[in-house]
Amino acid sequence: MPLHIDLLTLFPRMLDGVLTESILGKGIAANLLSVKIHDLRGWCTDKHKTADDRPFGGGAGMVMKPDPVFAAMEQLQTPACRRIYLTPDGVPLTPAIAQDLAMQQHVIFLSGHYEGIDQRIREKVIDQEISIGDYVLTNGTLAAAVVIDALSRFIPGVLGEEKSLTHESHTGTLLDFPQYTRPAEFRGMSVPEVLLSGDHRKIEAWRHTQQLEKTRQVRPDLFEKHRHASRH
Repeated sequence: MPLHIDLLTLFPRMLDGVLTESILGKGIAANLLSVKIHDLRGWCTDKHKTADDRPFGGGAGMVMKPDPVFAAMEQLQTPACRRIYLTPDGVPLTPAIAQDLAMQQHVIFLSGHYEGIDQRIREKVIDQEISIGDYVLTNGTLAAAVVIDALSRFIPGVLGEEKSLTHESHTGTLLDFPQYTRPAEFRGMSVPEVLLSGDHRKIEAWRHTQQLEKTRQVRPDLFEKHRHASRH
């Protein structure tokens, strides 16, 4: 049974292009996973469809109200579902988290907006909180798109070439190696000779060396993690 994803958001049209293009769009078209976008205002009961209000205790901005979120979750959730809130103060997204989500039957994403959501939502109807980075977006719908795209790549059949996962940055502890394609000579710049040699052992060694150096320069934290893992 393919993974089904529900996304609760106040801006349901933001993902129209994301869900119909590229690898993710093809995966959905092939029924390898399904994604349904819900306008959270559909669960607001007042005539103005109010989804937010001023925070108790004062402060700038608005906070998403608990009543429409609780109603939406109670209608959509299933016994096996994972309920996720996208928030800057959540656990950082990793390949392991994406892979775990890809193995679920049903995932519900809640997109936060304004200054966040009522704490009672987080305490009662959220199972997991995920952040895609240490920065703030206009709303969590964009973050949900990132997580959905990341997890989709772990669903069998979504990627055209399954082995590509094994060489991508962040599936391990090293960043990716440089890639080249035709022409071999372009504006005075040449492709490294080792890549033209046909010697796959030398090519793999060169790529690994390039990964080590790039990771050391760009992500010293990952480099140290790799060194530590290599000792054990």
